[in-house]
Amino acid sequence: MPNLLEQLRKFTVVVADTGDLEAMEKFHPQDATTNPSLITTVAQMPQYQPVVDGVIMDARKELGEGATDQAVANLAFQRLAIAFGKKILAIVPGRVSTEVDARLSYDTEASIKQARSIIAQYDAAGIGRDHVLIKLASTWEGFRAAEVLEKENIHCNMTLLFGIHQAIAAADAGVTLISPFVGRILDWYKKDTGKDYQGADDPGVQSVTRIYNYFKKFGYKTVVMGASFRNIGEITELAGCDLLTISPQFLGELESTQADLPRKLDPEKAKTMQIEKIVVDKATYDRMHAADPMASDKLKEGIEGFSAALVKLETLLAKRLAELESRTPATV
Repeated sequence: MPNLLEQLRKFTVVVADTGDLEAMEKFHPQDATTNPSLITTVAQMPQYQPVVDGVIMDARKELGEGATDQAVANLAFQRLAIAFGKKILAIVPGRVSTEVDARLSYDTEASIKQARSIIAQYDAAGIGRDHVLIKLASTWEGFRAAEVLEKENIHCNMTLLFGIHQAIAAADAGVTLISPFVGRILDWYKKDTGKDYQGADDPGVQSVTRIYNYFKKFGYKTVVMGASFRNIGEITELAGCDLLTISPQFLGELESTQADLPRKLDPEKAKTMQIEKIVVDKATYDRMHAADPMASDKLKEGIEGFSAALVKLETLLAKRLAELESRTPATV
């Protein structure tokens, strides 16, 4: 019998949720996605130090000797995500997701500006736009940024997505892909209710299932990529989802497990379902978001967490810059 990973690949695109290049080479995913926390972790691995050092020194050269270490570190973190993105695309045949600074999540114009900068760097490296997704937080401002970017052939991945209102707003904006966070939804409900959830009763699984069926019912082109898993049971319950982004730990567990894996999500079945169409304008979005404490809490927490990871990464890069420059003899 084929293992679970082999069976899953028959009806779902498997994406690696990691910045670790060695893990990608092992599991051969179609796509890869990273976030600030993952980049921060990978940047501290000894085997990737040459990549980090090269990015830091290039940033120093670009900004000049008069720039502060903090300014250099800020530019370096933006370039680091792209440096890893280019290395990832040497391994995966599909797409890599590169994230806009989470601290810009409520600033449409700043998000658009940084997204254009990211894609320009990929363009300059000869990497086609079909191989890059720009990750934006699922705020109303993020959706408005994505709407502009998609019209410029800059494809977007809406992250930190927890509720049906966010999903519909993203699809209405014409985004390429959304990443609903299965495990973080489960975390919230376990803490809120004190209960444990298994299989199809998992609220994260239920949320993604509802979003998937809604999109297929109404013919949206936006695809669904389940993310942030806590166990392989969540993954098997979403077999058939357009894409699933999975950590190396769970990829290994799926690969080592032999069991039958039936398809759970099916676009043809979704088309026959009785589902109410929801029009999500700004007022409706605000009302639905306020009425969903899980989505409100997790979006706020996620943006704060990714922002904190960026601050940590900038601090690490500034420290590394100081170390590198202390070893470089001064020139007259």
